[in-house]
Amino acid sequence: MKKVRKAVIPAAGLGTRFLPATKALAKEMLPIVDTPTIQYIIEEALASGIEDIVIVDGKSKRSIEDHFDSNPELENNLKEKGKLELLKMVEETTSINLYFIRQSHPRGLGDAVLTAKGFIGDEPFVVMLGDDLMTDEVPLTKQLMDRYEETGDSTLAVMRVPHDQVSEYGVIAPDGEVSEGLFKVDTFVEKPKPDDAPSDLAIIGRYLLTPEIFEELEKTEPGKGNEIQLTDAIDSLNKRQHVYAHEFKGKRYDIGSKIGFLTTNIEFGLQHPQTKDALKAYIQDLAKTL
Repeated sequence: MKKVRKAVIPAAGLGTRFLPATKALAKEMLPIVDTPTIQYIIEEALASGIEDIVIVDGKSKRSIEDHFDSNPELENNLKEKGKLELLKMVEETTSINLYFIRQSHPRGLGDAVLTAKGFIGDEPFVVMLGDDLMTDEVPLTKQLMDRYEETGDSTLAVMRVPHDQVSEYGVIAPDGEVSEGLFKVDTFVEKPKPDDAPSDLAIIGRYLLTPEIFEELEKTEPGKGNEIQLTDAIDSLNKRQHVYAHEFKGKRYDIGSKIGFLTTNIEFGLQHPQTKDALKAYIQDLAKTL
C-alpha cells in the first residue's frame, strides 16, 4: 500500500461571496487575524506529514504564489532592523514543496481535482478545501491518513450537523459503522430535505482518495451548474471499491460565508497573543450597548 504524500488544494473559485474584496485579491488570501486562510490549510497538510502540495488556481490568483515565494527586499529590511521573529515567520512560508496548476475554466471541484492527475500519478492523495478550517489535537488530514492505513480505501471526512441544517450539505447514507467513528458509505445525498436525509453526517472539506477517482472523474458528466461534481465521481467509485466516512469530532470553522469568516476572525483573535486581551475588552464593552 502506497504512502499518502500529496495534497491537492483547489483554489480556482471566483470568490463571489466576498466581492468587492475578491475582485483583484484571491479569496484564499483573506486573513484570519494576520494569516491568509490558505496558509492554515497548508500548515494542516504539513503537520499531517504531507510532503508535496499542489494548488489548483485560476486567474487573479497571483497573490497566492507571491505569498509563498521569497521576498528579498522585505527579508533584507527585516534583517537590517533586527526584526528576526518576523523574518523567521516570512521565511517559513518559502520552504514548502509547493506547486501550482492552472484550471483554465471554472468547471467545478471535480474538474479541479482532475486537473491535478499528472501531479498525483498513481498515488493516494488528499483533497483539502479552503472554506473549512479544522482544529483538533490530531489534524483532520492526519486522521484520514490513519484511517487509510486501516482500510486502504478512499475516506471522506464527515461531521454531525443539526438535523434542520442538513439541506446545506452533501450527506452520507451509512452502511454500518465499521469501527468507532468509521462508517462504510452506501450512497450520497446532495442537500436533502430534513425529512429525506438518511443521516446527520455531512461531508466537510477533507477527502482522502485513491487514484482510481481519476477514471471516474473522466467519465463524470457535468451536473448542477454545468460543473463536474466530485461527489458524483466518488459515488461512482463507491460502486467498484469501498468508500468510507470518518467522523470528525474537533472544531470546524466555516469561512466560506461572510458571517462564518467574521466569527472565525473573532474566535482566532481571542486566541492570538497580540489581540486577545484588547479584543475581549472591546467585546465586553460592545455587548453593553447591544
